[in-house]
Amino acid sequence: MNNPTRQLLMMLKALAEENRLTLLRMVHQRETPAGELADRLGLSEPTISHHLTRLREAGLVNLRTAGTQRLYRSNPGGIRKFKQLVAEIEAAPADQAEADPDESWIDALGWPDADSKVLRDYTRGGLLTRVPNKQKKFLVLLRWLAGLFQPDTLYTEKEVNDLLKSVHPSDPVTLRRGLVDMGYLRRERGGGQYWLASADEKRPGGG
Repeated sequence: MNNPTRQLLMMLKALAEENRLTLLRMVHQRETPAGELADRLGLSEPTISHHLTRLREAGLVNLRTAGTQRLYRSNPGGIRKFKQLVAEIEAAPADQAEADPDESWIDALGWPDADSKVLRDYTRGGLLTRVPNKQKKFLVLLRWLAGLFQPDTLYTEKEVNDLLKSVHPSDPVTLRRGLVDMGYLRRERGGGQYWLASADEKRPGGG
């Protein structure tokens, strides 16, 4: 957490109490002794001292001692800083605008425009955002996902799931079943090991 954020949180926490807000208003008008503040709010001096300490720690109130008196006054610099930090909340989205994801990997596949559009519609930054309901689009994504696997390599079910989680953490099981059902992955009886189907094998989906 950066320092401005931490400072704003401290100020907001200090102000998130009705008596402290009232105290800040009172000491903003004039420098006021702690005893007078306690009398005006009907609170004990230790309670007033606790509230004022929180406001001082946040930089919103200053303390000056005069003999045995403790005099409190709002800190103009701290209040200006609070206003500035709050104003920056509105400016943050413009300053931290999310960059468009790199989709050059889709163009590099050299796929037909219709298939490339499916990838653009259902992925972002190389991650699968959702699983399409239409089988034709689902097959395009399965074809892409099959590229995660190396030929002549055996994978456990956990390894298959982990690979699929790297692009779609929420539902690797649906993707794994789709890859097997559509013939992109082969599975030994019992499901112990998986491997990438060879390119010349005929697939149920005709892919």
